[in-house]
Amino acid sequence: MWLWKEYRRSSSCHAPDLSWTDGRERSVGHNHLKTKRNAPSLQNIWYFKKYFWDGRAASLEEQAIGPLLAEGEMNENLEQLPNELNKIKGYQAYFKKAFGKESINKEQILKALAIYQQTIVSRKSRFDDFVKGNSQALNDKEVMGLHLFRTKARCINCHNGPLFSDNQFHNVGLTYYGREYEDLGLYNVSHKAEDIGKFKTPILRDVIRTRPWMHNGLFDDIEGVITMYNNGMPQPKPKDEKQQKDPLFPKTSPIIRKLNLTKQEQEALVAFLGAITSAPFRVQAPELPQ
Repeated sequence: MWLWKEYRRSSSCHAPDLSWTDGRERSVGHNHLKTKRNAPSLQNIWYFKKYFWDGRAASLEEQAIGPLLAEGEMNENLEQLPNELNKIKGYQAYFKKAFGKESINKEQILKALAIYQQTIVSRKSRFDDFVKGNSQALNDKEVMGLHLFRTKARCINCHNGPLFSDNQFHNVGLTYYGREYEDLGLYNVSHKAEDIGKFKTPILRDVIRTRPWMHNGLFDDIEGVITMYNNGMPQPKPKDEKQQKDPLFPKTSPIIRKLNLTKQEQEALVAFLGAITSAPFRVQAPELPQ
């Protein structure tokens, strides 16, 4: 695949052995420039209706354009890319088989990338065996964590369904509003005040393997994530009249509240998250066409 050539030339943001993340707080791209946000996993990306942390792309094809063109990511010229690939005879047979003609255009490139990404699906976990009726698939601590996930810990409010994501956007209090690392999320796309600080709910499949977490890679240990949610996450309050009148002053989602989980309950919750995490696929880089 052409992507593997790009991995060699710059830096990979989605490594298969890291559950299709990169293990970095924020990704490093072309010429080792650091990006603004953490690279989410590509697993189960077919499920989403909108792409990127802020939902600015409506399809996988549209999403692919962003990192291809970004100077700090792949730094490619999408108008010139078809010419580059057309010069590699080995690709012509692949494109003819896939699209019916040897000549390569940018629409085909984006379609090929999108179709491939839809094949990246997480493996079944022990939790799936448990749901199918194997009562021994989870231990008592993990079962307790499952119960907490659905009840007291309130995780299921946003992380629901078979992939543990509601496909929505929420403000969990990490906007850094008015500070150096400010990121207003969905608002940058919609320009609606109610979208300040909202980011897409990530899928929790294989969550233990997709560290660090949050859109900015703020947390590198899962216990820290649970502690922050247990404390109710940041709940910024206006400090003066100016902030009170500021229509863009961020409001943490009302779904987020202090949980009062005991240490034992927090440990059980972490144990359950381990039960929905499976071993990654091993993907061998293919030979590049000549």
